[in-house]
Amino acid sequence: MNGGVRPKKRLGQHFLKDETIAAKIAASLTYTDLPVIEIGPGMGALTKHLINNIGSNLWLVEIDEESIQYLNANYPVLKDKIIHADFLRLDLEKQFNGEPFSIIGNFPYNISTQILFKALDYKKQVKEVVGMFQKEVAKRICSPPGNKDYGILSVLIQAYFDTKYLFDVPPSAFFPPPEVNSGVIKLVKKENFELGCNNDVFTRVVKMAFNQRRKKLSNALSALIGDKNIDTEMLGMRAEQLSWQDFVKLTLVIENA
Repeated sequence: MNGGVRPKKRLGQHFLKDETIAAKIAASLTYTDLPVIEIGPGMGALTKHLINNIGSNLWLVEIDEESIQYLNANYPVLKDKIIHADFLRLDLEKQFNGEPFSIIGNFPYNISTQILFKALDYKKQVKEVVGMFQKEVAKRICSPPGNKDYGILSVLIQAYFDTKYLFDVPPSAFFPPPEVNSGVIKLVKKENFELGCNNDVFTRVVKMAFNQRRKKLSNALSALIGDKNIDTEMLGMRAEQLSWQDFVKLTLVIENA
């Protein structure tokens, strides 16, 4: 027990206890005038700093009943702003009436990538994401082309968001300490951005390309290309060699073939 809430392994709970790091994460938000969802607040280490920075624009989404009780007792100012739900099942468009919002949190590592895929689903509304991830996942999201960390999530996130790796966080900053190092990243939605190709086809091309990342794209995308006559040197390359801009170009070539 840690002051009222028992960390639960099945929920991936590692409560942040370092006040300096919590303050740095909270201060990383750019859009403090928009509604902000904090995912998995736990015992509110980050919450208390967010209340100071953004006040009544803060919403908490927590699945753990014990944490809900603790938050209600210790943060009465957030009454009616604490949502007892699984974030991955939440209808965010309905929650915010289609208006823009930001996401922040010390994300449970077992659902951290799913949180980002959900942010992509709501990319028209999500202005910003500031989050704590397992360090290798954080590095992967911000990775440039040409290395083993670069993958599906790197391309899809970088196509719509400007990414920045902010800082490392050691295991000692948490209770209980995780067995891995952590990292905080910031994603800011590109303003007035249009991909320039069909979003669904783009996503399909990226996923197919990396699902067979050791193969040349001509082979990895063969099911999509079929008997189309496509003349581009990109098909002789591997997925990790292409930037998100290259994937847009390749998608357009496939669409127009």
